[in-house]
Amino acid sequence: MVKPLSFKGDKKVKKRKRVADDADTDAPASKALTTTTSSTDAATDDDSWVNADAPTDVSGPIIVVLPTEPATFLACDANGKVFCSQIENCVEGDPATSEPHDVRQVWVATRAAGTESFSLKGHHGRYLGCDKYGILSATSTAISPAESFTVIPVPDNSSTFGLQTARDTFLTIDDSKASGPDVRGDAEGITFSTTFRIRMQARFKPRHKVAKAEKALEKISKKELEDIIGRRLDDDEVKKLRKARREGNFHEVSLAYKVKTSHDKYA
Repeated sequence: MVKPLSFKGDKKVKKRKRVADDADTDAPASKALTTTTSSTDAATDDDSWVNADAPTDVSGPIIVVLPTEPATFLACDANGKVFCSQIENCVEGDPATSEPHDVRQVWVATRAAGTESFSLKGHHGRYLGCDKYGILSATSTAISPAESFTVIPVPDNSSTFGLQTARDTFLTIDDSKASGPDVRGDAEGITFSTTFRIRMQARFKPRHKVAKAEKALEKISKKELEDIIGRRLDDDEVKKLRKARREGNFHEVSLAYKVKTSHDKYA
């Protein structure tokens, strides 16, 4: 389920957790299950922003960092006018750490089924498009070739991309206007002006999600594992049980330890 977009500084609502009944004989197992669930939820609730490293990463809410001076975001207003929007949230002025502060700076990227092209939907529910003259707008309510873009990695510049239109031209920065930089879609090739950085919410990044989930599954204390097994565990046993949680066979491994514990009692 897609969750509402949040910005830095927003107050987070704490979720209520079910407390196990003291009389419940399965309380230790329930506690471990609650810990696992809450840890996994923490991974999926990650609302931090990270750089997309490959076209396959691009998914969900994204921001497009433009190579202006200073750097800006690709944005659109409620009427579909596309413009360069100032960056306010970043670490020490580094655009590679930037985060949006305005919903107009956020686009929802969706890959078209069976193709390499993406559509970019604005905050107002309309799609970014480029006409035959290279003029960008976000007024279309449907996706056609004009609203389709291919994300192409820039050689020798990691985590940066060119956005190619269906007419094989590229989005680029036009600095010729006195009013300030403008974004067009009529560049013939990849240059500095067509080199963009795409940042996305961490929970949508495939590799990041896997790493977060694995880390969350490791977050179980030795005491909780001992409560589940019913005896004291040595460091090697704890390590094997945590590994089993990561690999998805925790039930089988823990059951083997419980059987061994029962045999030891009656030996």
